[in-house]
Parts: sequence; C-alpha cells; structure tokens
Amino acid sequence: MAFDVERLLRLWTDPIPGDDGAAAAVFRELYSDPVTVNGAPLTAADLGVRARVMQAALERPEREVLGVVDAGTSVAVAFRFAGRHVGPLDTPAGRVPASGKQLDLRIIDILTLTEGRISSIWMVAAWLAALAAVDAVHVQAAADGLPGVGADAAQ
Repeated sequence: MAFDVERLLRLWTDPIPGDDGAAAAVFRELYSDPVTVNGAPLTAADLGVRARVMQAALERPEREVLGVVDAGTSVAVAFRFAGRHVGPLDTPAGRVPASGKQLDLRIIDILTLTEGRISSIWMVAAWLAALAAVDAVHVQAAADGLPGVGADAAQ
C-alpha cells in the first residue's frame, strides 16, 4: 500500500484538535513518537504545536503535491504550502510577523517509514523566495552576465 501523502499534508493545513493530548494522538497515527526531523528528535506534541503555528499563520491554506517517489520504506515528497500570511510564523530566519501578503513555500521531505509510520524526516524548504515575497528579507537583483542568473536565466 502506498503512503498517504494527502493525509499527511492535511495534518498541517486542516484544523487539529484543540486539546494537546488529542492533537498528539492524531500525529501519532502517522508519526513515530518521537520522530527525528533533520537530526533532532521531536515529540508528537511538538508536531502539534508546529502545526498550530502554521495553521494560525496562513489563512486559506493551499497545498499542492508536486511529486512523490515511494520506495516502500522511504518516500520523497515535493510539495507547496501557500496562503495569506496572517499570523506570526517561525522560520529559519526567526519569527516573521504577519504581513497580510501571499506566502508560497516549496518543500521537499524525505520520509523514512518504520512499521508504516514516519520515523525520520530530512526536510528542505525554499524559504528565501517565500520570505522575500512577504518582505521579511530583501534580495538584491543579480548582476547581469553571470551564467544562469539575471538576464541569462530568462533565455
């Protein structure tokens, strides 16, 4: 049976139970407790807190699966999360206050499955473009003439 990627993404965009114990139980259905994320252990309760922060930060969240490679005990998922940025959001650059602008984040997760549940995740997200879109960072235009950058990239 293939891993249910849509069910996984719904945990992060659809409201989860308000009770912390019930929220953790929902995450334990798909995740080990603890689960290792980029080398650090996180509990099901930690995942619930992260999901609530994401859900509070993005109004009318959208999710789109861009690609899936399912190798049985390992699944790679490329996807995007988007929505209007209406609440504070924790990012690698720090907490970003609400901007009211559209935030579009592209993510790749490599999931390791143990007994059908996610036991480890290596995650990479394209935060720079998303943060620039909500004016949390400012990116200088690239100099023309660099291969693959600026005017050359458009050709």
